Amino acid sequence: MKLPSRKTLLGNALSLIAIAWIYGGDLYDAVRARSADVSAFIALPSLERPALVLVVAALAALVGVVGLFQGKEEGFKGYRLLPIVLVGALFVDLVLSESRTPLTSTDMASMALQRFHQLAQERTSALEVPDDPRLLQPMLEELGRPPYLVRGEPLQAYALQVRKDCDGPVREAPGVRPGTLIYCVAPERLGAWITVVGLPAEERFGAPAIVSVAGEARFLLVRPIPPEESEPGTAFRDNLGPSPSPAVDVDAGSPRAGP
Repeated sequence: MKLPSRKTLLGNALSLIAIAWIYGGDLYDAVRARSADVSAFIALPSLERPALVLVVAALAALVGVVGLFQGKEEGFKGYRLLPIVLVGALFVDLVLSESRTPLTSTDMASMALQRFHQLAQERTSALEVPDDPRLLQPMLEELGRPPYLVRGEPLQAYALQVRKDCDGPVREAPGVRPGTLIYCVAPERLGAWITVVGLPAEERFGAPAIVSVAGEARFLLVRPIPPEESEPGTAFRDNLGPSPSPAVDVDAGSPRAGP
């Protein structure tokens, strides 16, 4: 009885491990995204596709194991099934990836943050920044949809929260819904820090938190621009703590007292 070569056995083992790692992870993400408080996905991941790949791979592995116990030789086609399943699944992924955006949720949230900053800066005078929710709220319409899911459901629009008398950007926002831009205005309207609620860049699932990278909150500063300055500042980062100031939530243009 001549068994398959070590190369064939190793190829099948590595193919099985790769399929389990790639598509088992995809299946986990798809299941978790349907129940997590916040998921860093732009759209709900497919549940059926990774499950189908895993089922086909399991059947291919079963055929190979049966052939091994039956003493099938090197030419047995069942020993080729797992590598074929892996290559075929990766090819389909490659084709489908052409229609997907390469940006992460953190990238897209940062782009929305930059766009809102630009719009707010355009409405800033030489002496003070805007702080009227009725002026700031319409800007949200240009930001699109937040790149997060809440218990598997996509968010339809960004929300806005305006805070007054701040001494720095908000770094913690418990209880604030994902996709909320927090506009924190300094005393005398000398500036305003903007942050956005989503997830830290290193997390795909979890409770709502200020978008951050490597533990540093991602924020931008709106500031008055004296006439002699031609370009406003873009990013402003410091080590100031969060402001315990009161909040005004804005939803559909109607102010109300925040938590």
